[in-house]
Amino acid sequence: MDTPIAAPAALRARYAPLAWFAGAFLTIEFLTRLALLVKTGSGVPLDPRYWLYAFGVGLGYDLVAFIYVAWPLVLFLWLVPRRVFATRPLRAALALLLLAMLYGLLFVTAAEWLFWDEFASRFNFIAVDYLVYSREVIGNIRASYPVGKVLAALALLAGLVLYLTRRQWRPREDASRLRQRSGVTLAWLLLTIVVSYAVDGEYKNATANEYVNELSGNGVYEFFSAYRNNELDWRRFYRTLPDGAAFQRTRELLKTPEAEFVGDDPRSITREIRNPGPEKRLNVILVSVESLSADYLTAFGGTKNVTPNLDALASKSLFFTNLYASGTRTVRGLEALSLSVPPTPGQSIVKRPDNENLFSLGSVFGGKGYDSMFVYGGYGYFDNMNYFFSHNGYRTVDRSDIPRDQVHHGNIWGVADEDLFTLALREADRAAAAGQPFFEHVMTTSNHPPFTYPADRIDLPSGKAGRAGAVKYTDWALGDFLARAASKPWFDDTVFVITADHCSSSWGRSAIPMNRYHIPLLIYSPKHVEPGRVDRLMAQIDIPPTLLGLLDFSYTSQFYGYDLFKLEPGRERVLLGNYQKAGYLRGDVLTVLAPKKHATQTLPKFDNSGDATPLDAPQPELVDDAIAYYETASERFSEGLMRIPAQVTPPAKAAPN
Repeated sequence: MDTPIAAPAALRARYAPLAWFAGAFLTIEFLTRLALLVKTGSGVPLDPRYWLYAFGVGLGYDLVAFIYVAWPLVLFLWLVPRRVFATRPLRAALALLLLAMLYGLLFVTAAEWLFWDEFASRFNFIAVDYLVYSREVIGNIRASYPVGKVLAALALLAGLVLYLTRRQWRPREDASRLRQRSGVTLAWLLLTIVVSYAVDGEYKNATANEYVNELSGNGVYEFFSAYRNNELDWRRFYRTLPDGAAFQRTRELLKTPEAEFVGDDPRSITREIRNPGPEKRLNVILVSVESLSADYLTAFGGTKNVTPNLDALASKSLFFTNLYASGTRTVRGLEALSLSVPPTPGQSIVKRPDNENLFSLGSVFGGKGYDSMFVYGGYGYFDNMNYFFSHNGYRTVDRSDIPRDQVHHGNIWGVADEDLFTLALREADRAAAAGQPFFEHVMTTSNHPPFTYPADRIDLPSGKAGRAGAVKYTDWALGDFLARAASKPWFDDTVFVITADHCSSSWGRSAIPMNRYHIPLLIYSPKHVEPGRVDRLMAQIDIPPTLLGLLDFSYTSQFYGYDLFKLEPGRERVLLGNYQKAGYLRGDVLTVLAPKKHATQTLPKFDNSGDATPLDAPQPELVDDAIAYYETASERFSEGLMRIPAQVTPPAKAAPN
């Protein structure tokens, strides 16, 4: 029988490798957090309270993550019999296990550094998506970084640490019994269950500085938390209004002079939009440019001269200067530009199941006899784009439709933008030759890491000038596209709409930094659209109804967006968010709804600081407006209320031969 003294001593000998791994894990996490803090720079003020919070709360999340990560070692130490524990083969097996676990930690650290570099965030649902589309992500990383050297360096570092600390983890003779070890494993299991239910990733978000909140997390924990919460049920996680109140309030918010509700169903937002005058059956080419932040343009303070063509085009276009993107990813921009719905938390509707036959901009054009197309420079299976568009009133055309000998340049994300625009021109020519008006939604890819493009197009080297080079190349490609389009017989009767899917970076000090959502919009048609400047506040979901209004289309609508030119002054608002937070900007007040049924209100700054000042006097009516928008959008999708009758939606057409 074990004595009370012998049992702990035996367990200490047995579990020395676990103690060693705990020290290694916490040291690596501390250094990772310190490195990310330094990288953030002025984003975290020189305030010891912020540092103590980040490292103190971060230690708590590190310990929780360690409980999960250590399970392979806990099982190993539990099951290995005493008689072989200190033998040479067992020592080699343990060394391999520890080497693999240590290498995994260092690999995650390197991945977190790269992820922070792009998103200024610990792992979130974007990282989960990246696992799904590993081909594109791995290809991007291989093109952007010396992957082989990095992996070799990590392996060398892991081996060196393991060798130098071998006295701490090396197995020794122990007198532990299976019963004792089973008690440890059972306790570990109970601890895992407790922290799984008691700890939530939202607990850390208690400061007004989002960088500090992110630093307080743990990358491993945040990854699995994001995987578990990839889709968020509004009623479970967010504030709601009493039954019926959300729809009643939304209907009031959607009333506009040119719209009349259809029927008396209190849960319907279907309206008849009636515009005066004959409909302008003009062709439309809508270009959503990857990561085109407004501040690249000189009109918004850009000083790098990377958008000379867009800068010149702004004076010839209807130029909207106060537009804000719905979200921080391409699928959010596509959702806004096709469905005109608020960015409900979790995944974009583009990627959710049961997203077929929804009311869309493509279905409106299709109902008018247009050939509606989604034209993409990459492979449209990525982010579920082809499936979504082909089941919602568009036909899809992508990289697979471009002959290889017509590609000037391509990378893992897609062909060069000039080749994408050649594809768009080809499809426009085919529709025009068939005597059919066309609507093309063209999505670019060149302004994306690894930022490569054909040589000799601009004065910045491909892949070496970073995003500045990619932006300047995309600007060149847009200028070249419009010049080529001008020679086409259909040019005079075409409206070109140029905007962005989202900004090039998305994180700041506040929960929703407004400067990270500011995007441009240019509507250009020399024969039909008078140039001018529009400074009114505008949401990305307002683009579809505003465009249709410019064409004087009358149609049945389920859009949440406004036709900005029909909307009474003072009613402008913006709906925007990230994967968990839902924002509503009205006037100078930003209301943010978050999980755990939280709601905050701030006075955001629109400069590069990304700061926001807490609102002194709460405005509950704005909170209720925000809830109404997001609650009804969530319910309408989950209950199938966004669908339109199958016979109303023109079937997606096969691409012409």
